[in-house]
Amino acid sequence: MYETSDIRKGLKIRIDGEPYIVVEFQFVKPGKGNAFTRTRIKNLVTGAVLDKTYKSGEKLQEASMEEREMQFLYRDDSGFFFMDQSSYDQITISPEVVDQDARFLKDNLVVMVLLFEDRPVSIALPNFVELEVIDTEPGVRGDTASGGKKPATLETGTVINVPLFIERGEILRIDTRTGDYTERVKS
Repeated sequence: MYETSDIRKGLKIRIDGEPYIVVEFQFVKPGKGNAFTRTRIKNLVTGAVLDKTYKSGEKLQEASMEEREMQFLYRDDSGFFFMDQSSYDQITISPEVVDQDARFLKDNLVVMVLLFEDRPVSIALPNFVELEVIDTEPGVRGDTASGGKKPATLETGTVINVPLFIERGEILRIDTRTGDYTERVKS
């Protein structure tokens, strides 16, 4: 059990049997009355965001979450298949859980999967992934009217903006948090 004084960003709690994570919090001590904590919490299963206020001294139930290192195997119509790195068990994760992270998932990529009661609720990609450019137009020298960027299609099918000097077949390091090109990888 947590106290209201334990509330901080990233704290995982259970409300009505569902896991939530604290996104924002603010401790308020008015001139009159009791202190309280305003929180903005996100449901880890549905993604819904709630604003909730806790009076000082209230108890919060801990959400027992487990993080496991898993390797992405493949994707089909039923979802994304991952293998646990320690037990070699395979699990299927629905597209709703993987969400936008699917843009950077390539075969054999190791990710952290967050489980709530043995049910996957989210995945965490590494901060950077290396992906090959499978299609891009040749950059025209001197054409910087567009800010020196051009679209490039990566091996996962994602299209990002890259500098004009990038060519087909090159390996790029991509920041998964922003979805931006960071650098070319030396081959």
